[in-house]
Amino acid sequence: MKFRKKPVVIEATQWFKHGDHPLVEVYPTDGEEENKGWIVTLEGGHIVTPGDWIITGVVGETYPCKPDIFEMTYEAVDGNS
Repeated sequence: MKFRKKPVVIEATQWFKHGDHPLVEVYPTDGEEENKGWIVTLEGGHIVTPGDWIITGVVGETYPCKPDIFEMTYEAVDGNS
């Protein structure tokens, strides 16, 4: 069987640096990975790298998505600036 995702509207913010999204924390590092962030999701913690999208899903869950996957999966909704 094949399935298609139902059309749902999500909110997303592209993350480049600390301060771009309130739920992305500073990634614990020894200095080598200072451009990485950390976000806690329903599945546990995930590393966030510059350019990743932070998605808020249909029930308020938050998770990161790589830019290439985001581009293949989502398109802008009319009314976006």
